[in-house]
Amino acid sequence: MDFAHTHATRDLIERVTTFVQDHAIPAEAVLDQQLAASPTSWGTWPIVRQLQEHARAEGLWNLFLPGDPAASGGAGLTNVQYAPLAEATGWSIRLAPVALNCAAPDTGNMEVLNDFGSPEQKERWLAPLLRAEIRSAFCMTEPDVASSDATNIGTRIRRDGDHYVVTGRKWWSTGAMSPDAAVFIVMGKTDPDADRHRQQSMILVPRDTPGVRIVRPLSVFGYDDRDHGGHAEIAFDDVRVPAENLIAGEGDGFAIAQARLGPGRIHHCMRALGTAERAVALVRARANERHTFGRALAQQGVIREWAAESRIQLEALRLLVLKTAWLMDTVGNRRAMTEIQAIKIAVPRAVQQILDRAIQLHGGAGVSSDTPLAEMYAGIRSLRIADGPDEVHLASLGRAELKV
Repeated sequence: MDFAHTHATRDLIERVTTFVQDHAIPAEAVLDQQLAASPTSWGTWPIVRQLQEHARAEGLWNLFLPGDPAASGGAGLTNVQYAPLAEATGWSIRLAPVALNCAAPDTGNMEVLNDFGSPEQKERWLAPLLRAEIRSAFCMTEPDVASSDATNIGTRIRRDGDHYVVTGRKWWSTGAMSPDAAVFIVMGKTDPDADRHRQQSMILVPRDTPGVRIVRPLSVFGYDDRDHGGHAEIAFDDVRVPAENLIAGEGDGFAIAQARLGPGRIHHCMRALGTAERAVALVRARANERHTFGRALAQQGVIREWAAESRIQLEALRLLVLKTAWLMDTVGNRRAMTEIQAIKIAVPRAVQQILDRAIQLHGGAGVSSDTPLAEMYAGIRSLRIADGPDEVHLASLGRAELKV
């Protein structure tokens, strides 16, 4: 494994880092002002549009999407090349990913359409997503079943002539509160009697289809994520969509979900490392500026231990993430699944610890909105549940390790 960056990648790292530090992070205060001015509004905020225009003009656009740029509309980067760029965006998790059109759930949905969509689906939905003219939501998790086992999904997708009828309820559909989320990718069962991994399918449901009902917004530790389009509970009450809206074929839903979630998991981990690095930077500044009992916090032994532990965790996990990215590039996502599971467990757990130390160091400021630490903690803590909880990945990883 050789993780040395090419000249082109080093140039991109410098450009993305400059964009994040000089534009995205300073714009966070502007975003807060716009959110405060419209406390009940949802959508894409003016500052986001301004940053997107800037990023597109700088050529920092759709960096996440691999493959031939001429065919996909992406940047054609490998996972190893994209890793440091995604990490840089993690410094401003609220603004940088969406500014570069590299934010979940749109990234995963664009990958699904790019890899499995029909030409008509790509033209209608993928093209405007790549241009950030619309946003999207991914509707998989359900409130009435244990969604850590995706085969439990109860939503029905029933064929009726030239249409499918979708009936069910979803929640934690990220971005769906925003009216800019014009299309939902919905996972449901087309054949409950098939093999357990062939029962599910995925279908495109336009937001304005009759029977689609936004039930309520959901918050994470009190944060409504309006800057990201929120999280929604959605009811699908006998929603009729054309049969051509089915993605791939009947029974392909579970396989598509697995293909979608692998890159999504590593992208989350890449960004989480950047979030942790920003927390460490905040710790460094606080520890050298703040004094207790006659000396700077940086002179306290326990603070030095915290800083050392955080640095060890970051360096070790960055290498594991890069190894995983390299395997995904060289042998494919399926053969890299063990490593994908490992980083999905280890990175959010370690970053949560790093953020917890940073919050403790900042005292009352750490749990307030005066620093980004509390909101960062809420987002990272949710990653230990999203895209499969720790326990499911641990069980699968342990089974592979013990060969049972």
